[in-house]
Amino acid sequence: MPNAEPIRAIAPAASGGKNRGVTADVALDEINKQIIEHLQRDGRMSYATLAKTIGLSEAAVRQRVQRLLDGGLMQIVAVTDPLTLGFARQAMVGLKVNGDLRAIADEIAAIPEVDYVVICAGGFDLLVELVCTDDEHLLDLLNEKVRTIKGVAVCETFMYLKLAKQTYAWGTR
Repeated sequence: MPNAEPIRAIAPAASGGKNRGVTADVALDEINKQIIEHLQRDGRMSYATLAKTIGLSEAAVRQRVQRLLDGGLMQIVAVTDPLTLGFARQAMVGLKVNGDLRAIADEIAAIPEVDYVVICAGGFDLLVELVCTDDEHLLDLLNEKVRTIKGVAVCETFMYLKLAKQTYAWGTR
């Protein structure tokens, strides 16, 4: 592949980003970048339409998409509105922790109601997004699962009132 920038990627698990330990070398060339950008705008775009748009054969596009998926550079998922599915309470939780940030982040990531965990710098060590059915569910989750994890020192909850913007179309570099 001409002008390819080699990327060393660790493929995330289908269930939310835990590493499977599988590594793959995937070249992120201009064609792969175009594929990613088109699928960010419309993840349901057919291989035939994508092939016409980019100027490759359908088979070549299918092969490239599969390599991007297998290499962990992208995932194709359905993004839903939690409110329409019966999840009336969402919250971002800022955590200050003592001990190994990675180990605590992994333990929190294993909680089914957690859909986002990031290790960060600043006022909190971890930011965690929770999706719950109601306030009681959120309280149980915070009290019985998050706050009981060894090393969690401070737990500050930010309740979502309204999701004003959520996008996944930031493109490639």
